[in-house]
Amino acid sequence: MNAPRPQSRLAYIDWMRGLACVFMFQTHCYDAWLAPEARRGRLIYWSQLGGTVPAPTFLFLAGFSLALVTLRLRAKGLDANQIARQTMLRGAEVLGLGLLFRLMEYALAWGWAPWSDLFRVDVLNIIGVSMMLVSLVIRCCTSESAEKTGAAENLKRAVATTVACSLGVALITPLLWTTWQPRWLPWPLESYINGVHTFGTPQAWLFPIFPWAAFTFLGAAAGFVILSDWARAREAAVLNGVGVLGALLMAAAVGWEASGWRLPALIEPVHDFWHTSFSFFLIRVGMLFLILWLSYLWCAKGLGLRGFSPLVQMGQTSLLVYWVHIEFVYGKYSILPKRASSAGAATFGLLEIFVAMLVLSMARTWWKRRRGRGPSPEDPLKNRTRPLLNCRV
Repeated sequence: MNAPRPQSRLAYIDWMRGLACVFMFQTHCYDAWLAPEARRGRLIYWSQLGGTVPAPTFLFLAGFSLALVTLRLRAKGLDANQIARQTMLRGAEVLGLGLLFRLMEYALAWGWAPWSDLFRVDVLNIIGVSMMLVSLVIRCCTSESAEKTGAAENLKRAVATTVACSLGVALITPLLWTTWQPRWLPWPLESYINGVHTFGTPQAWLFPIFPWAAFTFLGAAAGFVILSDWARAREAAVLNGVGVLGALLMAAAVGWEASGWRLPALIEPVHDFWHTSFSFFLIRVGMLFLILWLSYLWCAKGLGLRGFSPLVQMGQTSLLVYWVHIEFVYGKYSILPKRASSAGAATFGLLEIFVAMLVLSMARTWWKRRRGRGPSPEDPLKNRTRPLLNCRV
């Protein structure tokens, strides 16, 4: 049975999640606050380009953490059904929090927000749904006979199946956004498939299963590989290989897109690079692998963990900082006037948000330690078998 590695060696995962929080802050702050005249420069372009990082990262790491939990529960002797029940309940919990978040946002915007906002498919919703889908797939590909004999067959099956699901989700997305659009479904359900919401056509600012669940499946596959006994014995080499693979994927996908070669129309009726193309999916996969590798290097050299690490800290409470910062950036209590700020004012507001969310994260960690439920300073990743309220966004 493949047991997960000691938790102290996974600090780079929290660091990577914290980095995604920083990318998220800057994307949301500049998008919410920059005045029209301030949007004519390169700042908003680079900010929006950086905005392609957070959502795939959070989904990828949700899958990675799901693999970690699965391996840990197997090591404790739980059978496949018990593991699937626990991991699917965790996914349902995140989905429930996503629905609660939408309810809170609707209540705070009472009087001007449309009722349809209650059914908007946001990132928390898709993280929860993706976790349940990954849990179901892992259960379906788990062999009871291999489980009893302790063979590594289940691990191989899990990796192969989650990779196949990831590629399948990415490849079928163009069809479900165009010719295969399931218009026969009520729009709140169809929105989970392709993000139509109430508009009749898929919306790029929403987070449907296709294509976003592909990153969660891929994260689970990466987690099963990196946390396996084989990889643990050669961790540096494996993660260096992940970095090289990421660079090659990005280079190959960029070259593919530049060549003008397209998938057959049977698979990709409409080529939409930024939203449904397989080439952009591969670019983001390469980006995730590179960030994972760089996060590992940064922490392995001690630089990311020297003294207090703001990114590790926020990475451990990313759901909380996501939940709170939205209201102070986009919501009723925005700290700056929306679409009316200069680049300098928006940047200063971004710094304020970063500091405020870091203080909030530290306060929550302190409160949990005081109650005897949180990680101790000596083992900052202790008790991470229940990470949903800490790190799933």
